[in-house]
Amino acid sequence: MQRKERRLRLRWREEVPAGKAFMHPDTMNELSISSDIEVVIAGKKKLYFKAMPNESVPRGEVWCNTDELKSNGVADNSIATIRAKRVE
Repeated sequence: MQRKERRLRLRWREEVPAGKAFMHPDTMNELSISSDIEVVIAGKKKLYFKAMPNESVPRGEVWCNTDELKSNGVADNSIATIRAKRVE
C-alpha cells in the first residue's frame, strides 16, 4: 500500500520541542499520520519527527524546532515532502 504524501512548508518555531513537529490535525488525518512523520527535502535529506496536532498551525505548514532544522541545514520556509513514517 502506498503512503499518502504532500509537499508542505517547514517553518522554524522556537516553541516546538526538539524531535517533535506540530501539524494541523486535518492535515494529519489526510495523510493518515498517527505518530511519526518522514520529512524529505529535495529528495536527498530525510528527517524523522514525532507529529503533534496543533490547531494554530496553518494547513500547508509543518512547524519544527529552529535549532534542529538549522543544524540539519534546512532553511525556514523550505518545501519538503511529508508522509507517515513507514512501520516495520
